[in-house]
Amino acid sequence: MLLKANTMTDTKNQFPQLFLRLALGITMLSAVADRFGLWSKENSSWGNMASFEEYTRQLTFFLPEALSTFSAYAATFLEILFPLMLIVGFKTKFAAYGSSILLLIFAISMTIASGPKAPLNYSVWVASAAALLLAVQQQYSLSIDQLTKK
Repeated sequence: MLLKANTMTDTKNQFPQLFLRLALGITMLSAVADRFGLWSKENSSWGNMASFEEYTRQLTFFLPEALSTFSAYAATFLEILFPLMLIVGFKTKFAAYGSSILLLIFAISMTIASGPKAPLNYSVWVASAAALLLAVQQQYSLSIDQLTKK
């Protein structure tokens, strides 16, 4: 019996792979929605971009303030771009690697600035690893990538 090298691309695994893309994408977009004040105060971590900029300054205490502020906006841009790409399955490998790296940067920054509890509580390490697992797939079922490959 031959084993397939990449079982996540088997047809029986196309829905778990789609679920992973959706879970990562929606979770990242939820954090952006928080920054834009789209969640209620009770369900919000930041509630507005100014609070997120302040939080980013805490995480990037080693950067000059202007660069820290830039990183807050760059992270927000990437946290919109990568999840949308994951959800529709467009350039999925690129989006998954980008998401994994971005989440890894968050996890490391959170650990250095706040200790290990925060990134563990928010599963940032798990999300980074999940995005990396998605990135190493050879094909992406139920995606724009799959449609354009044929």
